[in-house]
Amino acid sequence: MLWPGGAPGHERTGVGFDRQTQDATVTKVVEVSCKEAGASGVPPTGDTSTAEGSSAVREEKGTCKRATIRVDTGDDKGRTFTEIVQPDQSRQLQEGQEVVVAYEPSAPKDLQYSVTDINRGMPMALLAGIFAIAVVVVGRMRGVMALVALAISFMVLNVFILPAILQGSNPLVVAVVGASAIMLIALYLCHGLSARTSVAVLGTLISLLLIGILGSVFIDWAALTGNTDDNTGLIHGLYPTIDMSGLLLAGVIIGSLGVLDDVTVTQTSAVWELHEANPSMGWRGLYRAGIRIGRDHIASVVNTLVLAYAGAALPLLLLFSIAQSSVGTVANSELVAEEIVRTLIGSIGLVASVPVTTALAALVVSADRPGTEPALETTAAPARGGRGRRRKR
Repeated sequence: MLWPGGAPGHERTGVGFDRQTQDATVTKVVEVSCKEAGASGVPPTGDTSTAEGSSAVREEKGTCKRATIRVDTGDDKGRTFTEIVQPDQSRQLQEGQEVVVAYEPSAPKDLQYSVTDINRGMPMALLAGIFAIAVVVVGRMRGVMALVALAISFMVLNVFILPAILQGSNPLVVAVVGASAIMLIALYLCHGLSARTSVAVLGTLISLLLIGILGSVFIDWAALTGNTDDNTGLIHGLYPTIDMSGLLLAGVIIGSLGVLDDVTVTQTSAVWELHEANPSMGWRGLYRAGIRIGRDHIASVVNTLVLAYAGAALPLLLLFSIAQSSVGTVANSELVAEEIVRTLIGSIGLVASVPVTTALAALVVSADRPGTEPALETTAAPARGGRGRRRKR
């Protein structure tokens, strides 16, 4: 019912990620005076006491670089253009460097192309190759299955989740269905079709539903719009019908799924191993022993999740620190409140997954009571014993 018929088309805006880009190469870099290149200048007011004015004066006296860039792809393959690189720019171009250039057809011909980023294809591909080799060498067949599951997860994300949201479907429903599909494929593919895996799947699904309910309530209550940066603003401009707060909630659910899988699989395996070590232990004993393991898991996982979100928002937190804002002011701003709600809801789902999964695993594994195999051995033993011979006489 939710399967998309294809994302609706739109005309490129030329803003942010919505620009036409091509691959290019820096063929020549020469040093020139910034004043001669016209790369800087004093503000029209003549005020050099401001940060912008003093920076313009420094640049005017500094040495810039004039880079010649050759377009390597597209209809204008082989075309060259020049770009001035100022000394205070964070990205400095070097001869032979591969870059990404943006194309704006409505601009004057000599200004249609501009460098937007560095081409990182080779180092990214090499790093991905090292990761794949490490996973296969250590995990062997399980590692291969994990890589296959990872590829399928990306396929579900790009073929179903993103197009369905762009088409106007409810982001919460799409996220729950898509995350459930990813979970089913990944867990059964990596861990096999078994009762142990099924318990982990059920525990993960219950936790995802809890995260969805809590997220829906608190995102609405906190009046989080989900439109807090240039990217979300561009999405809202291109597709006004998308529910941005729902998109935020979908991100919370999908972001929590990976850690949930880890917790539920680990808890289920712990209960199964406890049962193997002591088959006579009942479900209450298994639950108590499993939950003791789970408490340590909760402490480490929650800390990991909080630090992961804090690391992602570190530049933003640094800006608030520079502004010397109070903790209350920082927490109340939508940018930070969004991360706080995301972190706390995900953490609550993780915490809840431990007792839920442990209880389910204890109930299921305790049903495999000892007695079946010993009973077979008891009936077989008399045939080899003295009573068997007396029965023969």
